Amino acid sequence: MFTTAPESAAQRAADSYGAEIGRERAAVPPCEAPPGRDAHVFPPRPLRWLFLDLNSYFAAVEQQLAPELRGKPILVAPVDSDTTVAIAASIQAKRFGIRTGTPVWEAKRLCRELIVVPARHDKYVEFHEAIVAEIWKHIPVTKVCSIDEVACRLLDNENSVADATALARRIKAGILAHVGECLTSSVGIAPNRLLAKLASDMQKPDGLVVLEAASLPQRLYDLQLRDISGIGAKMERRLAQDGINDIRQYCERRPRDAGTAWGGTNGDRLWYQLHGVDLPEKATQSRSIGHSHVLSPGKRGVVPVRLTARRLAFKATSRLRRKQCRARLLVLHARFEDDKSSWRTSVKLPATQDSFVVLAALESLFPRLIAAGRTRPGDFQIRMVGVTLAEIEPVGGEQDSLFGLLDPDDPLARETRTLALSRAMDRINEKFGRNAVSLGPQHGERIDRIGTKIAFGRIPDLDEFHE
Repeated sequence: MFTTAPESAAQRAADSYGAEIGRERAAVPPCEAPPGRDAHVFPPRPLRWLFLDLNSYFAAVEQQLAPELRGKPILVAPVDSDTTVAIAASIQAKRFGIRTGTPVWEAKRLCRELIVVPARHDKYVEFHEAIVAEIWKHIPVTKVCSIDEVACRLLDNENSVADATALARRIKAGILAHVGECLTSSVGIAPNRLLAKLASDMQKPDGLVVLEAASLPQRLYDLQLRDISGIGAKMERRLAQDGINDIRQYCERRPRDAGTAWGGTNGDRLWYQLHGVDLPEKATQSRSIGHSHVLSPGKRGVVPVRLTARRLAFKATSRLRRKQCRARLLVLHARFEDDKSSWRTSVKLPATQDSFVVLAALESLFPRLIAAGRTRPGDFQIRMVGVTLAEIEPVGGEQDSLFGLLDPDDPLARETRTLALSRAMDRINEKFGRNAVSLGPQHGERIDRIGTKIAFGRIPDLDEFHE
């Protein structure tokens, strides 16, 4: 006989959550049980999350800023080159099969009327902040998930289907009226954040989908496993080896068996989420800070790659100081033109946030990159280079150094002086703009302009656009 006693940490968390919201007395029908098994008993699963996903965000911002682009197929690219890929495509461009990641040359073949525009990441951050401010007028923003996604927790007096959908329509209308008429969005409403995200993807563009507990998990059966955040090619293969090829097969397992197929700690967590249980968030901590850059075709040799890597390291250490952290590991990584795999090497650092210390460590790594490039056929050609500061930790309280008044060339005083100089450079660039002062030569046209970019899952501070 299948028991409803807690089977894992995820189940215990679900029971705790049920006790927390036990004041909500509405009876929720249990989900349909697999043949031959008792129905699983769940805690109440009211609508708890509203997830808003802006449609074709970067392209929509460009159309908002340039009315002549509205209604036309446009592609946003990181650099002016046919060898790069799209980082966004307008709704009109998507009708031709153009998506994020489509090579520019291929996109031009798919749509002859395509307009390619360079990315303006500072504008995307400005619009993001205006959109978040507009949402706050209607409901508190619980979590900013990315530059174009936010999640809001619904209270007891706003989580009926009628109230939640009315709230969603007010938010969507407010963004169009007060931020920009091109900025449409799709909204998902569901008992937990994972399901709300899935719901927002079900109807695009300008959609509004509600997933109620009574319809779960059957409402999800038409989706692909890859539609669920966290399931990629590797996890899909692992599940297939265990006989799970779609969401129905996963949900028809017992939670313990589904968790075993998933693997890892709390592997049954996804099973409860797909059935509408709102589990507590798992704590996360940033462990690295980094930047990468795709180089222009004419700037992929030794000198521009080295200068680009130095510039990226300077930006990373500036962010490190702003976050009041220090790093213990420096990673240099790259992609060669003739290889799709990533090359990388690393070196240990003394716990530091000093640009001079990091740049000295980078210089020790660069000969390894040159040696790796020389073993490949043809000339040394690197398509992408990146620098990451890892094993970061908070600085905590600081005291003035005992060595600060020693001779500047004294080894004990050098890092104290260079860290102070690094911080002074931060203040100058913040006041007077990017590259008002920098470390090392720029060599005129030998290096690409390296601006701040929006990474997946991370929104730059506006201060970064001055670095």
